[in-house]
Amino acid sequence: MGIDGKANLTVIHHIGAAKEGKEGTGKMTGDEDLKRDARHEQAQAKLQEAGERAEDGFAKE
Repeated sequence: MGIDGKANLTVIHHIGAAKEGKEGTGKMTGDEDLKRDARHEQAQAKLQEAGERAEDGFAKE
C-alpha cells in the first residue's frame, strides 16, 4: 500500500475518534448511533491497517 492509502486510513481512524471520543460529537450530543458508527469506522480502519501491514510483511520476504 502506498503512502496515500496509509494516510487515508489514518484520517478515517481519527475522524471516527473525533465522532466518538470524550469531546467528540457523539459524546456531546448523546447520539448513540453516531458513537456506534464512529467505533465501526475506527475498527474498520484498524483492520485495514493490520491487513496492509501483513501484506507488506509478506511482500518483503
